[in-house]
Amino acid sequence: RVRHFGGIVISDVTQGLPRVEELLETRTPKIVSPIAEIAGRATVIEDTEKEIFDITISALSKDATVQEQKFTIPKSQKLKIKDGDLISVGTPLSEGYLDIDDILTIKGLRSAQIYLLDEIQDVYESQGIAIHDKHFEVIIRKMSDKVIIEDEGDTSLIKDEVVSKIRFTEENKKVLSKGERPATGKVSILGITRAAIHTDSWLSAASFEQTTTVLSSAAIKGQTDYLLGLKENVIIGRLIPVTSELISKYYGKFANQYANNQPTDKKEEKKQD
Repeated sequence: RVRHFGGIVISDVTQGLPRVEELLETRTPKIVSPIAEIAGRATVIEDTEKEIFDITISALSKDATVQEQKFTIPKSQKLKIKDGDLISVGTPLSEGYLDIDDILTIKGLRSAQIYLLDEIQDVYESQGIAIHDKHFEVIIRKMSDKVIIEDEGDTSLIKDEVVSKIRFTEENKKVLSKGERPATGKVSILGITRAAIHTDSWLSAASFEQTTTVLSSAAIKGQTDYLLGLKENVIIGRLIPVTSELISKYYGKFANQYANNQPTDKKEEKKQD
């Protein structure tokens, strides 16, 4: 969607950029609002001596895995709930920003992505700047295409390793075809810096930051770059693997000759044209 605004811009957009950077790097905010992990009824007790609020959420269903959850919130943070309120899963309990990891764990990937998009847009909207959602959606999608390995199974993956969803799926397909145990992992949202470094292409990762570290690690591991992305192909001057039908046919026909630095038969190319 495209958002349009009118009015007077009072302050400069650069004042909101630290918040955008905080979101894109998925840093923990200074003032975090806790969110409910279970659905139930809230009990709020104010402790005037310690200047805190003691909040207890009691599950309404006896079959719930977690029957009770407790929070301690300083009085400096204004509460968004009242004593006796019915709370749903993922409800913010006080003023403040939400932690992306908490949203991802409690409400799932989709909710975390929507929160990121809305918060980034809020910064630009406050300055009267209209930017189409699709530009931020591309960035957020790349931030959330990584998996942290929890159990490597019989694959070549390592526990706690950060891999792309594509590699995770391919490794599991290999072992499942042999009747072996697949790996398990959890989806993660990485900041743009970490996401760029943990890409499958070491050429792409080295071109961003920590070049020496990335190249040294790739050399030690003996990694092979299969040149599947845009950036690595641009770096070495090859055709980029875009989805255009014309380019796809051309790339599929001449990829092997181009990779081996063999000259293309121009006469044959002209005949087909």
